[in-house]
Amino acid sequence: MISPEIAARPQASALGGIDHAEPTLPMELVELELSLEGYAGGDAGFCEAVRQAAGRSGGELLFDLPAAGLIADCRRIAVLRIPDGGSEMRVVLALLDHAGTEIRMQAPDEETAHLVRFADAFVEVLERI
Repeated sequence: MISPEIAARPQASALGGIDHAEPTLPMELVELELSLEGYAGGDAGFCEAVRQAAGRSGGELLFDLPAAGLIADCRRIAVLRIPDGGSEMRVVLALLDHAGTEIRMQAPDEETAHLVRFADAFVEVLERI
């Protein structure tokens, strides 16, 4: 289900940063969230569902990790790179709710900016290999 606060979330820039001038999520993120709407697989199926949805949108799953209090009502966080509508890729987050029954998408914000920095470093390492 699309989160009610979807229009209030900040948009990530092509480099993964936050564009505070744009108050709504990009269409790519809305479409990705819609493709995950029927998910009901718990922790075990989370990565695979997110990986498939990211692949369908031309993106990729970078990694996932336990939320451990980073984001309210969230059990796991998957960090993705998806096309931003142009030739650049943006970092976005897929969040498995605390019940393990719903995935919502979120653009990075101040609280999750460190995940974007880590994702950018992760991609740089992979590109060097």
